[in-house]
Amino acid sequence: MIELGLSRVSRLLQQTPFNWKAIHIAGTNGKGSISAYLSHLLSSDGVRCGRFTSPHLIDRWDCITIGERVVQESLFRQIEDQVKLRDQKLGIGASEFELLTATAFEIFNHEQVEIGVVEVGMGGRLDATNILSNVLVSVIAKIGMDHQAFLGSTIEEIAQEKGGILKPGVPCVVDSTNEAAVLRTLSSRIQELGIDATFVSPDKVQEQLPPLAQLFEKLDLEPHQKENMCCAVSALCLALRTTGPEKDAFSLLPQLANVKWPGRLEDISIRSLVGREEPVLLDGAHNPQSADVLGKYVDRKLRSQSQSVTWVVAASSGKDLAGVFRSIIRPGDNIATAEFGPVDGMPWVMPTNASELKGAIESMPAVGQVQSFEGELTPALKWASEVAQGGPLVIAGSLYLISDVHRLLRDAQK
Repeated sequence: MIELGLSRVSRLLQQTPFNWKAIHIAGTNGKGSISAYLSHLLSSDGVRCGRFTSPHLIDRWDCITIGERVVQESLFRQIEDQVKLRDQKLGIGASEFELLTATAFEIFNHEQVEIGVVEVGMGGRLDATNILSNVLVSVIAKIGMDHQAFLGSTIEEIAQEKGGILKPGVPCVVDSTNEAAVLRTLSSRIQELGIDATFVSPDKVQEQLPPLAQLFEKLDLEPHQKENMCCAVSALCLALRTTGPEKDAFSLLPQLANVKWPGRLEDISIRSLVGREEPVLLDGAHNPQSADVLGKYVDRKLRSQSQSVTWVVAASSGKDLAGVFRSIIRPGDNIATAEFGPVDGMPWVMPTNASELKGAIESMPAVGQVQSFEGELTPALKWASEVAQGGPLVIAGSLYLISDVHRLLRDAQK
């Protein structure tokens, strides 16, 4: 279950020296992409870099990378066993995410990481990762309405929780494309702490980061990708400035073109599963804000005049179904509602029942065929592929659904 708070993880790591520095990233959307950009850039500069993100994609240990490589399963299990034994001996009763966070931080020590790029799990103020005291720079990405049961019912309350990672003496980078209420809340916290803050956006990139503006002209990027790159590059400049001799962060920018973040606007082939020849778009959009981004991308890139899109969708239990799916599904679209399987290490995460999701989607105006598939995912992929007849096919609604697709593809290659 989810239990926010720092007391348990503090006890779990009280004897652990932090021999590495951190870049700490909070937000509702964009955290993972910013983490990927930073990790890739730092590794390209020869920095021994660790990265900890959540949730995992396929295996529990793939949320931890060292030098852009997923940590070895054997090392992960060895360190995890040590952390779990410590938890039992001290009678702490740490949550699954707290155990995972402690494992990641211990692995960073073991692997002699210089800088760890750490993504907040949920919120910020009471998230297990906020045990960090060795932070070079804090980053606040795009904030939206999500996890209201834990973080608050208003955007200001959620922003206050996520802004809880900001620390005295630690500079921060903020995505200034956030809505005004978020920026007011964060600015108040920044002023209270008296810390240096850099508010970045693509609109100001020519003024703030001229070399990045030149890169934007060469690459075909979506608005949110530019926003996340602005945050990552600004954070990189601040981090490198504090780690030793002045380094030219801008010389690393061409490396951004090589960064891939699975499950975000990802084109894949599912030929090995259902025989479809045409590519499929995979995206982990699972809240209204990320769904709006995906919907605009699909409308712009995949829909020709009067052409419908076929979807395979799933959602975690308790999600704002209307808020997510009204942003992506259009009249005439055909939809397979599915369910993701058990999530390793997160037994509390459950899918919305496929029939319930079907009912919610059928209430939308003039949708096409809607078919529900409980249990295994492959029948839903097969139905959607047949209905699409080579036309656009998108899989979305849950990061855990994306994980299941990747797992099926890996298993099909064995």
